[in-house]
Amino acid sequence: MAYATGAVLIAALAAGCTGGTGSGGSDPDGKPGTPTVSAAPPGKYLTLPDACRAIPRATLKDLLPGTADMPEARQDKVFEGTATVTYDTDRRIGCRWKSDVPEGTRSIHLDFERVVSYDTAVSDDDRAREVYAKKETAADLPDTALPPETPDASDDASPSGSGGPDASTDPGTDGSESADGTEGADGKGATGDDKGAGDTTAGSPADSLQPRLLDKLGDSAFLDDTLSRAGAPARHRTVSVVFRTSNVIVTVEYTAQPAMPSEVPDSKELQEKAQALARQLVDSFND
Repeated sequence: MAYATGAVLIAALAAGCTGGTGSGGSDPDGKPGTPTVSAAPPGKYLTLPDACRAIPRATLKDLLPGTADMPEARQDKVFEGTATVTYDTDRRIGCRWKSDVPEGTRSIHLDFERVVSYDTAVSDDDRAREVYAKKETAADLPDTALPPETPDASDDASPSGSGGPDASTDPGTDGSESADGTEGADGKGATGDDKGAGDTTAGSPADSLQPRLLDKLGDSAFLDDTLSRAGAPARHRTVSVVFRTSNVIVTVEYTAQPAMPSEVPDSKELQEKAQALARQLVDSFND
């Protein structure tokens, strides 16, 4: 009889423990009121578009001069593009187009990268900001890429036309190019034969075409402009526009190589077309 009483007591204690853990009234760690840390939100984009279908045919015709005069079968081949090799098309996808005509070669490389953070404390957008920032740093943009500072009172101290210390400075000879108008040591920017191509912003034509940050293009954006070294068998220029929209980073590379080695690709034209394409892509992401 005593044995039965002990068994009943043990069963009652076991039942009490089971009932306590299944009530849902406390946290698993046994500390009621402990706040739960939620995971960082995912990015806006969960998939990527087909890069080889991202640029309309009419836009490709404009970016690849001479294709409109090609036989239809050859046009179709050029406009079809060639997908770049990737191992996860949900994370990265790209495409290349190229046209060879008597006047020269034009090519486009489009790259989409969807950034995913594997750290629950870091959102996809924050991780994408880090990846974009590294690309911007690697581009090594000149100091002119920074927004101009607001003049302070000391800048207005000297009267207009008074011939201060900088009055004799020749505009355009700020060290970005040599006195004879050749390209800078890094081969970047609109220099040499490209000078005087026109100006679309404040400042000299060369300054307006320098590699720089871009406003109102996605969440962040920059433009790079690289010209091959003088003396190369064929001179080519590549304009790159890189922008971030939420957790996706898009890179547009637009390259021109004239048939004649003495010709220098026009920086202004390439930059305008590359930026127009980038704006078109941003709008397609927002649709």
